[in-house]
Amino acid sequence: MYRVAVISGDGIGPEITTATLRVLEATGVGFEWLETPVGTAARRQCGSELPWESVEAIRRAGVALKAPLIAERQSGGVVVRGPDGERRYPSVNNGLRRELGAFVNLRPVRGWPISGRYADLDLVIAREITEDTYVGLERWADPDTAEAVKRISRGASLRVARFAFEWARRHGRRKVTAVHKANVLHLTDGLFLECARLTARDYPEIEFDDRMIDAACYLLVKQPRLFDVLVAPNQYGDIISDLAAGLIGSLGLAPGANIGPETAIFEASHGAAPDIAGKGVANPAGLILSGAMLLDFLGETAAAERIRRALAAVLDAGRELTPDLGGSATTDQFARAICRELASG
Repeated sequence: MYRVAVISGDGIGPEITTATLRVLEATGVGFEWLETPVGTAARRQCGSELPWESVEAIRRAGVALKAPLIAERQSGGVVVRGPDGERRYPSVNNGLRRELGAFVNLRPVRGWPISGRYADLDLVIAREITEDTYVGLERWADPDTAEAVKRISRGASLRVARFAFEWARRHGRRKVTAVHKANVLHLTDGLFLECARLTARDYPEIEFDDRMIDAACYLLVKQPRLFDVLVAPNQYGDIISDLAAGLIGSLGLAPGANIGPETAIFEASHGAAPDIAGKGVANPAGLILSGAMLLDFLGETAAAERIRRALAAVLDAGRELTPDLGGSATTDQFARAICRELASG
């Protein structure tokens, strides 16, 4: 029996969470779900979007399944009040990652029967998530000029590079590509590239190369099979993750995980989509696939592969797809179709 913290999220979050838990339970793996309020629900219940009790619950469980949160930047940021004082973060997502020590966002991108020319796409993006421009340090240099800090450190760059190479080694991947713009940003992106090159020396069996962010985006569209595992600073990783998801047909098919030394949070790559919340038409595939990643993390790889095969069969049949995938099925109908495939397989 695995204890898993569950963050039902905002917008379509509760709907796709219900669907995902149904699919995970249909694998026969035993779970104890620990409902953990974060976001709008937490503000209503606890007076804070990121209660310390929720942070501690996730830390104790070690793993969490998280639906999307509404990531609007608030005046004054999001406050976390722990036993050692008060901390502020630019958003609830940022605060959750920082409090739990997550340092890499892992996003596998694979093609599906509906992905057209990208149906055989299979790559992984390891995105550093603790620094870069997303630290949110901005200032007015003068009334007409705003500036933002781009922070790249040796420690964070080496850590994410080693994660990417270790992941490639464990999963039998052939190549790691560092994404950067070091020809312009000599100090910051230059440091990131230097750290990737140094790390590559410890993995001689894995091919290493690097691409500038603009060239990487072009080649992802034109020749995506040049890539296997990509490692990138925060902002570039964010950009190429969404680009790669677009290639396979929908951000709704893109899973992800935020991983740290002691905790891992599995979450879909898309947002909370409040405009369709409550209509029963949200696509739960991204969170379901994140649930499959959670199973992989727990060592239940056979169950994870069963979910992926069941989803592929439903997509291939094309009869019970949600509107964003070209069908007219509800969230519940889509999830139940996957459960039937699991039962028959």
